[in-house]
Amino acid sequence: MYQDLRRLSWWLEMKKDITEFVHACFVCQKSKIEHQNLLGLIQQLFLPEWRWDIISMNFVGLLPMNAKGSDYIWVIVDRLKKSAHFIPIKTGMTVAKLAEIYIE
Repeated sequence: MYQDLRRLSWWLEMKKDITEFVHACFVCQKSKIEHQNLLGLIQQLFLPEWRWDIISMNFVGLLPMNAKGSDYIWVIVDRLKKSAHFIPIKTGMTVAKLAEIYIE
């Protein structure tokens, strides 16, 4: 902040005033780098060897009910090819019922 302000203007005890302002500013304290945890070394993600080897699932819900009574969408994504299946489902379905639907 001092470097930015120094280009525009200057006054006596400028550095001290800026330090006091930043020390009192809650937003400045949250964003200061010395208050953040170290993130560590970057690690490469594991790549699956086969399609549908690693998947992610999510539910998009509380949608308007369609003609078949489905009000949720079950989203299944393959991590290797980024291909997705969007399956309409009803509220309150059990895991066993979801497995039956997916196998069909």
